[in-house]
Amino acid sequence: MNGDARGLGEFELIDRFFSRSKSADNKRSDVILGVGDDAALLRLPLGTDLVAAVDTIVAGRHFPLDSDPRSIGHRALAVNLSDMAAMGATPAWATLALTLPSADANWLEGFSAGLMRLADTHGVALVGGDTTAGPLTVSIQILGFVARDMALRRSGALAGDILAVTGTLGDAGAGLALVTGRLAGRERAASDELIERFEYPTPRVAFGSSARGIASAAMDVSDGLVGDLTKLAAASGLSAHVEVGQLPMSRALLATVPVAQAREWALAAGDDYELLVAVPPRRFDELAAAARQLNLTFTAIGDLRPGSGVSWALDGRVFAAPVQGYDHFR
Repeated sequence: MNGDARGLGEFELIDRFFSRSKSADNKRSDVILGVGDDAALLRLPLGTDLVAAVDTIVAGRHFPLDSDPRSIGHRALAVNLSDMAAMGATPAWATLALTLPSADANWLEGFSAGLMRLADTHGVALVGGDTTAGPLTVSIQILGFVARDMALRRSGALAGDILAVTGTLGDAGAGLALVTGRLAGRERAASDELIERFEYPTPRVAFGSSARGIASAAMDVSDGLVGDLTKLAAASGLSAHVEVGQLPMSRALLATVPVAQAREWALAAGDDYELLVAVPPRRFDELAAAARQLNLTFTAIGDLRPGSGVSWALDGRVFAAPVQGYDHFR
């Protein structure tokens, strides 16, 4: 970061870029006490369960060092909103722990704009956090709620359930390759679309709410389908079968790379933040209709069966998934 703002201290930084208390339009009625005290005071709606998640993104690991700060702010919250979506929960509050190499006012302006715009879109109040000096790292804890005992889980699937995903897979993997120069785009419009998918992912919060009470299990596709489906199947004590030819891939992706590369990214690149759901066959059309209402594609890719593990098929033949899902420590 450049342009260090001289004299910008920690408390001024918080008040200038992250305090929303002066704006009545952005204040939730269930925030009793927000930014500015030792902790926040929040009021849960009656008859709900609290849903909590936390994700960290690190410069050079989750995003390039020279990324647009608006994108970093957006992604930091979006990955957490995606967890809320996977649980069928309503996001409500967030806390932010921000580690910065320097208090760069221009960078902070962009970062807070990206973060707050997405927060406002989903009615999320920033209610606290911490700032410190060090390598650029962003941690957001998100809190939300769901009607009592109605949260979607990974462990609820049943043998015979259809496996389906929202949106398209592999776009973010291509977007990252374009941003880092590992891939040269063939079409400007397609490249821009793929980069947008990486830098500004869309959490499927509305669909997650629609799936509550219909889907039997769900999770978000953050580390790649290969890794994430394995987790869902194991949590439900079942095996999964996927028809690889059914994986939804965007026109932009297929216009940019050969189908084999597109398929590899769809299987394992991660960062798509689409939802993977298990749904009883008799209710699939109902959930597909809910997706259409949201102008969202919803594609059946396989099913769940007794047993363990995941099997893959392409054009009627056994398909060996060539890659593994993302793992920080592999």
